[in-house]
Amino acid sequence: MLLFVYIVVIQLDLILGDLVLGGGTGREEAAAQLAQHYPSLMIWVSSGRSPQDIYAIFQSASVSTTRLHLDYRATDTVTNFTTLVPELKQHQIQHVFLVTSDFHMPRAQAIATVVLGSQGIAFTPVAVGTTEPREPVIQIARDVCRSIVWLLTGRTGASLRQQLLFLPNEILDNS
Repeated sequence: MLLFVYIVVIQLDLILGDLVLGGGTGREEAAAQLAQHYPSLMIWVSSGRSPQDIYAIFQSASVSTTRLHLDYRATDTVTNFTTLVPELKQHQIQHVFLVTSDFHMPRAQAIATVVLGSQGIAFTPVAVGTTEPREPVIQIARDVCRSIVWLLTGRTGASLRQQLLFLPNEILDNS
């Protein structure tokens, strides 16, 4: 797997960041291993393990924790991406390694295509092997729709849902 990633990096020469969708076993470890091969790679971990656990993983891999950007604002896969877009753009990131579990990768790639792609940020998937079954297509379709809503409105379904909680019950009950 790392040989494939290395070949992609040579071809693109644009890899500037590493985006880890936290929450799955092995994701941070895979990112730390990848970071060993790319000493200038900045690493964003979105809603993963505790900071202490993440720092320990990267320190044990001899990766400087100054390269880490930990973000805990995301509440779901769509917001893993949307909450980090401003920071990625601020750092002029043009391309990221997208690290997540293999069963989660199709949905992550679909969301990344809309969210990151709309911002001119390319990605290279790096799947962490598991024995989990792939996620249902309906979940992928739902999150692509949510990503398009974000693209059109700048808001996620999570933020819109919070506003809907303040609507009168008659409106919510009839929907």
